[in-house]
Amino acid sequence: MAGMFEILSGLAMITLLLYYYLTSTFDFWNVRGVKGPRPIPLFGNMKDVIFQKKILAQYLEELCLRYKNEPYIGIFIRNTPILILKDPQLIKDVLIKDFSSFSDRHTSVTKKVEPLSQHLFHLDVGKWRPLRNKLSPAFTSGKLKEMFPLIVECSHHLEQYIKKMPDNNIVEIYELMGKFNTDVIGNCAFGIEMNAIADDNSEFRKMGKEIFHSSLKKEIREVMRTSFPQLYNHLSFLFDYSNLTNFFLNIVKETMEYRKKYNFIRHDFINILMELKEQPNKLGEEIELTDSLCAAQAYLFFGAGFESSSWTMSNVLYELAQHHDIQDEIREEIEKEYKRNNGTIIFESIKRMKYLHAVFQETLRKHPPVWNLFRKCTASSYTFQGTKLTIPKNQTVFIPILGIHHDPNIYPNPEVFDPKRFIDEENTINDTTYIPFGRGPRSCMGERFADYQSKVGLASLLRNYKVDVCEKTEIPYGIRQSSFLLHPTKGIYLKVSKINEN
Repeated sequence: MAGMFEILSGLAMITLLLYYYLTSTFDFWNVRGVKGPRPIPLFGNMKDVIFQKKILAQYLEELCLRYKNEPYIGIFIRNTPILILKDPQLIKDVLIKDFSSFSDRHTSVTKKVEPLSQHLFHLDVGKWRPLRNKLSPAFTSGKLKEMFPLIVECSHHLEQYIKKMPDNNIVEIYELMGKFNTDVIGNCAFGIEMNAIADDNSEFRKMGKEIFHSSLKKEIREVMRTSFPQLYNHLSFLFDYSNLTNFFLNIVKETMEYRKKYNFIRHDFINILMELKEQPNKLGEEIELTDSLCAAQAYLFFGAGFESSSWTMSNVLYELAQHHDIQDEIREEIEKEYKRNNGTIIFESIKRMKYLHAVFQETLRKHPPVWNLFRKCTASSYTFQGTKLTIPKNQTVFIPILGIHHDPNIYPNPEVFDPKRFIDEENTINDTTYIPFGRGPRSCMGERFADYQSKVGLASLLRNYKVDVCEKTEIPYGIRQSSFLLHPTKGIYLKVSKINEN
């Protein structure tokens, strides 16, 4: 009997200790006066997300609506406190004014398991800053102008591909835009004809799909990587990334070796990496540009570049298929620009197409490709201006892009697609209530490149073809999320028809 009592006492003690461990942080936000949903042991506020009843992006959007008058919300991912920022001025402080106190993201580099994780998005500020400063010249106006003919050439391939399709054809538009953007990035960043539009078996397109393919293994990996990075780094044998890693390592190495051997110079992304590799002093002592570090930057440019643009272009067409009046007005503007330039489109055309720009911006508002911004407090502590809230070092801050873009206090009737939000002079958009590519020093370096490649592709398609909804079009369609991007669960199907030339 005594033995049984000791066993039960031991189990009770273990249970109490486990309960304490799982809930010891749950008063973190209460004592700081931050409102938020009540957490539960083991899950925090993530029960529905963990059991896949909803994705985190949508949950954060719901919280923004539930606490619509609060400047911030406190939640827990399991037992880890997370601050969700909603107030535009506080967001501006974190992203821009007090960037030095929030210079790192809530991400970690696990180069032993994932050599390709050593890219700009994940790197800490010490390595990020010199690398970003040296890579950013790849996206200056001059460089974009040099790349523009290559983008136009890819748009011609897109036209030819669509021309060969039967009229009134039902197209999975997300896949088609993915092929187009794969070709653009291959051409402009790597100097390689990827041929993804014409070739369904293109190796680059396969790799693009592999990066964002959803699976149980990837979900387990994501939990391990974000929650237990040190343990994750020691479990490389469970997570085989050799396929992706070797592909990008080989592409970068072979391209560099070819250019060096034949003294071939092309002013693109790979060329900048070559220069930095040959002149390492340009980066300082903080960082050594190894082959895997070069491959990681190429991986980020390729993956994030084609995926975010494919998402945005697909959603532009998705909205236009439901709003023919807007589609007709865009087409009229596009045709006017083509006629102005003897049947072609030039670099300056993109800036002149104001209505296309407004539609593009409204699409990014309603359907932002990046669902959330992550920041980590790097100061010893930080007090938000105008508040009594002080957070400690290493505190993670979320800035919920989807929730902000769908906030009815900022954008009346946010579910309505209305390009006039961005074209009327009186509708001035606050620079931290519209953040599809982030803001501040760690905003997306390739934003302007994505803007040009997307608009050229859209202009090329819409000039001669109209898009309509069809029986396979989901309204609204389901979405899933990868680490920082959103994707349609079943694709986006639209009917594409040739316009009557008369």
